[in-house]
Amino acid sequence: LRNPAQAATPPRPVYKQPDMWDLATLQKFRQAASDSPNADYFELAILTGMRRSELSGLMWNAVNPVSGKVMVIKTLQRIYGKGLELGQPKTPRSRRSITLSKSAISLLQSVRMRQIEQRLAAGPAWQETGFVFTQLNGRPMDPDFLSHEFRKIVKSANLPHLTLHGLRHAHATFLLQKGTHAKIVSERLGHSSIA
Repeated sequence: LRNPAQAATPPRPVYKQPDMWDLATLQKFRQAASDSPNADYFELAILTGMRRSELSGLMWNAVNPVSGKVMVIKTLQRIYGKGLELGQPKTPRSRRSITLSKSAISLLQSVRMRQIEQRLAAGPAWQETGFVFTQLNGRPMDPDFLSHEFRKIVKSANLPHLTLHGLRHAHATFLLQKGTHAKIVSERLGHSSIA
């Protein structure tokens, strides 16, 4: 018995170009996000191309302002039915070192100072967790909440659609436009290949 489906030519996969912002749109977002208590989180996403789970899982012991590097060694994700869970990066290549720009180092220094002030203000309610980005009581930031806030800022500023993950693509595009080799960009993002 012959299967007629074997004679058919399967359709070619359609690869959708990811949504992208240009530099002017990114600047509009920065301006719109400047009043957000999580503006620094979004800015570090722009400056490093880190995934939201990597930013949420970033701990101070993985930040070295002297060498100007952060180590991506932990992730923080909301797991259905379990809550927030600290885990490992998704692939061996995702576990990496990222060289920070001067503005990223300066940003992290200001985050550190603000966190010290928050710890003093919270007093005994503060929970020392070691995370870079925390709530006012020291508990880690939920990446789902940050994605929701990102969408709200984008919508209220009437900007073209982009997800928080899309800031990774924006970071990569700007590096490539500046002439950074594709292999370096790929390694910086923790991709398994240049493609």
